[in-house]
Amino acid sequence: MAGIPSALGVALLGRPARAADQRLVVVTSFPEELTTRYESEFEKLHPGVHVQFVWKQSRDALAMLSETDQGGADVYWAPALGNFPILRDRGAFQKVSVDRAALPGRLGGQLLSDPNGLFEAYDVAGYGIVVDPAALARDGLKLPESWSDLAAPAYAGRIVMPIPAKVGFSPALYDIVLQSEGWERGWALLAEIAGGAELLGSGAGPTATVKEGRAALGLTIDFFAFGALANGEKISFVYPQKTAFLPAHIAVTAGTRRLEAAKAFVDFMLSTKGQKLMMEADSSRHPARPDAYADKPAAVVDPFALPPGTFYPYDSEIGRRRPGVVSVLFDFAITERHAETQRLWRAIHAAEARLAAAPDAAGSAAVAKARKLAGFTPVSEAQAKDPAFLDRFSSRELKDGDLAARWRAEISSARAEALSLVASAEPRL
Repeated sequence: MAGIPSALGVALLGRPARAADQRLVVVTSFPEELTTRYESEFEKLHPGVHVQFVWKQSRDALAMLSETDQGGADVYWAPALGNFPILRDRGAFQKVSVDRAALPGRLGGQLLSDPNGLFEAYDVAGYGIVVDPAALARDGLKLPESWSDLAAPAYAGRIVMPIPAKVGFSPALYDIVLQSEGWERGWALLAEIAGGAELLGSGAGPTATVKEGRAALGLTIDFFAFGALANGEKISFVYPQKTAFLPAHIAVTAGTRRLEAAKAFVDFMLSTKGQKLMMEADSSRHPARPDAYADKPAAVVDPFALPPGTFYPYDSEIGRRRPGVVSVLFDFAITERHAETQRLWRAIHAAEARLAAAPDAAGSAAVAKARKLAGFTPVSEAQAKDPAFLDRFSSRELKDGDLAARWRAEISSARAEALSLVASAEPRL
């Protein structure tokens, strides 16, 4: 592999280059079955260029592309929502011109691409609920239409949720809820849903659990569900009101020495032909180009044709800073105390059912306060929007032991008071 910059390492995908080829180095984390297809089709159009894919996980890609001349890379193409703005701000990219009539760079009110053209949306993935319709029908339950529907007691015991400290896509999934519902209301809602759910540590877990009949509903990202649907599984996928589709991106590096080839590759990836390639059988992704959906496979959803109320204008600039704090808070409030969370929300729901049948003003006030405490989070909405605060959680763990102890104590105190208030609302015999 002479001539390959040492920073690229050995994680190379694709065929060996011919001696006369111009090598184009593309850093990616997409799977080989997708990259090989693009390599083949692009090189048919540009036979003098050999695309050399270098596979890097998000953290390793960020380190490499932050080096001088981006470690020899020409193009970065990945589903790494947080990396692209960081690298943009470090001067790692150069502007690519696109036709905004064909590539709007937004979905509804949500911005998908860099407004200054330093990186472009390649595809979008939607977040929502994988469903076993037959299981819901057997129990006489309706399909959920919103995130808040999942908190209904009727769904308790039928839901699975991913753990954000273990599942890469789930901090963004939960942040969609937190942004669309509001920070405090969102945490209360997530806690209430978790009170009736099983927690899973695998990204494929929610879809697998639903398709195997061990749950009726699972919070997940859509391509897992559509992959199962393509294999004939009897499941469906619901995009709840106020969800979001989050993009993968592509960019030309500032340090490329093969600028024309790099731009040609990006142009191909964003062309109608290039966008249609991702809808083939091996991929369940959604193009960022609306005209690519013409003659789409029946199983592929066109997000640009979904009702406007489907979308929340997700703020990616704040969202990209939140995975760490979302993971930490979810662990402290939900994962570490899941049995307590389940017990507390069962008690609240039972008390609310009793009070609906036999109203009592004092009992209702106590349970309403308990409900608020049960969803308590020790981080304020102002902190959750403060980049300086959020950047303290760049990893998905809290290294400040004193702060961790204080947060756990505050959550414990709120839960204890909530349980006490529910108990005080019990009817006196």
